[in-house]
Amino acid sequence: MEQKDIEFFRKTLTDMLNDVQKKGDSTIEDMNGSNELFADPADRATAESDRSFTLRIRDRELHLIHKIQAALQRIEEGVYGICDECGEEISLSRLKARPVTRLCIKCKEKQELLEKRHGR
Repeated sequence: MEQKDIEFFRKTLTDMLNDVQKKGDSTIEDMNGSNELFADPADRATAESDRSFTLRIRDRELHLIHKIQAALQRIEEGVYGICDECGEEISLSRLKARPVTRLCIKCKEKQELLEKRHGR
């Protein structure tokens, strides 16, 4: 991979990381500011359901943060864009679509097929 491509992905991943962290910070602020008391049990249930949904989203964002940080670490180590399974270069188009990926398209398809066969 050329240096200009590495710099493109470093910027893309850094921007993604900043974006996700900002969303997470605003989620926490929103949740801290919503200590309302509900007289109606249905309103309380709706609020709890919304809060649970927000926490699930936040959990997914946390997983994404870890993936982004790992991708940035791979850039620093000089192994970004190399498939963990076969050792071949991951195509630029795949990296642009999913910058945190660790697998080339062939290995990802193989992984998904195995997961489907084993019911995971």
